[in-house]
Order: sequence, then C-alpha cells, then structure tokens
Amino acid sequence: MAAKQPPPLMKKHSQTDLVSRLKTRKILGVGGEDDDGEVHRSKISQVLGNETKFTVREPLGLRVWQFVSAVLFSGIAVMALAFPDQLYDAVFDGAEVTSKTPIRLYGGALLSISLIMWNALYTAEKVIIRWTLLTEACYFGVQFLVVTATLAETGLMSLGILLLLASRLLFVIISVYYYYQVGRRPKKV
Repeated sequence: MAAKQPPPLMKKHSQTDLVSRLKTRKILGVGGEDDDGEVHRSKISQVLGNETKFTVREPLGLRVWQFVSAVLFSGIAVMALAFPDQLYDAVFDGAEVTSKTPIRLYGGALLSISLIMWNALYTAEKVIIRWTLLTEACYFGVQFLVVTATLAETGLMSLGILLLLASRLLFVIISVYYYYQVGRRPKKV
C-alpha cells in the first residue's frame, strides 16, 4: 500500500480578520486598560510591567555632587602622589614631613576610590550609586575623626585644619543626604 500523503498546510486567515484578532487580544487580556490605566500592547509587557516604574528618580543635584566628588578625590590623589610635601604642608601648616611613603599610599587609596566615583557617575543602578555615596560618607567621616584625634594629640591648630574639618563634616552631611534620597521609595503618581 502506498503511504498516504499528508494534506497540504493551509494558512489560517483568521488572524487577518480584524474581529478575530480583537477577540484573541480580549481573551489574552491585552489591548485594554488595566487597573492603573495603562494600555499594554502584549502579554509580556503586561506581566513585566511598565519599565518607567523601575527607573531611578534622581534627587536634584546628585550627578553634580558625584562629579564634584570624583574631581575632588582625583585632584587630592594626584597631589598626594606627585607632591606629598606640599599636601602635608597645606593641611598641617608647616609641620615637618617625616616620611613621604604614607602620604603616597594615601594618594593611591584615594585614586582607587576616585576610579569608583568616576564609574558611578555613569551608572543608573540605584545600588551602585548608594554604595559609592556610603563609601564617600564613611571616608569623610573617618578622615574627620582622624584629623580631630591628631589635633588632640599634637595641639596644632590652624585655619587650614579648621577648614578641612568643616569641609569634611559638610561632605558627610551631603553624602548621607543623597544616600537616603536615592534609597527612598518613589511616590505613586
């Protein structure tokens, strides 16, 4: 017996029919408005949701602060690496430098942090932005404590040191402010 030939594949014309297509979309539950008033074009977008819900609402001035921080960290790092004597003299007003190695190590650490700051400037991920702000706040906080402890030990007091302490305290406040602002849940519109 000869093998039976399968029937030729027929193309369905029901999808080209407008009424049939609307019925299919209604069964799938797409094309109409949902509870939030959004119109979804596909089931996938309906299940995943609207991508604008996941974008980070950045607080005003965040990117400027990140840029200023990256420039500040980079500038002080280069100065500590290239001119350790001048950096120490600017901060501690004429105190004698016993060794350049710790200042250069400080510059290397600052350069590493500045690279993180520069990369965080170009990211949109909330977690990375928050971690860099927290790193920055911790750095400035520790620097404030160390300089204060050094002042208590040595008794040196100068305008440069007071400006350094005031600026570090201000930088901690700004970094913590942005840290909490980026972490806040966005308000429903």
